[in-house]
Amino acid sequence: MATTVSPPAPGAAVPGRRRRTPLARREARWAWLFLAPWIVGFLAFQAGPMIASAWLSLTEYDVINPPEYTGLDNYRELMADPQVARSLGNTVYYTALHVPLVMLISLGLALLLKRVGRLQGFFRTVFYLPVMTPAVAVGILFLLLLNTQDGLINRGLALVGIDGPSWTTDPDWVMPGIVLMSLWSLGSTVIIYLAALQNVPRDLYEAASIDGAGAWARFRHVTLPMISGALFFTLVVNTIASLQMFTEVYTMYFGNRQTQTSFNSDAATFYVIHLFQEAFQFLHMGYASAMAWLLFLIIMGITLVQVKLSKRFVYYEGEDQ
Repeated sequence: MATTVSPPAPGAAVPGRRRRTPLARREARWAWLFLAPWIVGFLAFQAGPMIASAWLSLTEYDVINPPEYTGLDNYRELMADPQVARSLGNTVYYTALHVPLVMLISLGLALLLKRVGRLQGFFRTVFYLPVMTPAVAVGILFLLLLNTQDGLINRGLALVGIDGPSWTTDPDWVMPGIVLMSLWSLGSTVIIYLAALQNVPRDLYEAASIDGAGAWARFRHVTLPMISGALFFTLVVNTIASLQMFTEVYTMYFGNRQTQTSFNSDAATFYVIHLFQEAFQFLHMGYASAMAWLLFLIIMGITLVQVKLSKRFVYYEGEDQ
């Protein structure tokens, strides 16, 4: 004979469910109150514009006239636009050079800083100060430093008998010059690595030394695994930032008409620069919105791959292995 279960009476406690105390409810209200500014800001300045951009990507819109729905035409045009492929190729090329160099040089500097001792605070400040330099100022500074005739870098190379390249006019050297400029602001990565290195337990090094491990073995089997979380974080952050490179390069090569006409600007056209030109120079807002969503999907795809691979290479203290 089947039995029936009657629903609990109104106000009765449900088995297996804890009733929140007045203190918990009050804390929840305060939590939502403190979260409210962020939620409002996110909806107004991020979620709202993203939804509007998604709609505009399906239209032809020039700011002056109302948007005209065109379906997926903008995305089809993206696939056939050689300038999109060229600018995306430049961006990926820059990212492939910039990210490994920043991580390797920053890790080397962090290892040196760890041995400095009392002056560590001073050098931390010195390395981090360039991060605070406005991006426009960095672009102007390196446009002068990389000048072919009287730039400081080529003058330094001349002192050792090396004929410096045309960093700002030779298409083959434009990208290496941009990568060199990008190393100016690696201070934040250095600080992250230094903090991670200082958190590696000393007894692990002592145990490895007792087992006969040399300096390289300790670095490979102790240091790298213990700072792998920081390495992964900077890999993701630097990759995202590199794929959105804009201000410094635009200042160097597109902010001055004389500079822009002195060489083939295709060598320095990054994806976001091309997006900016389509949106604010040619007023192709619908097409630029489609470009923005394509970049979003590319960044999301790369990040998801990195997160997936991190499960094999990143060690987090306290997790089950």
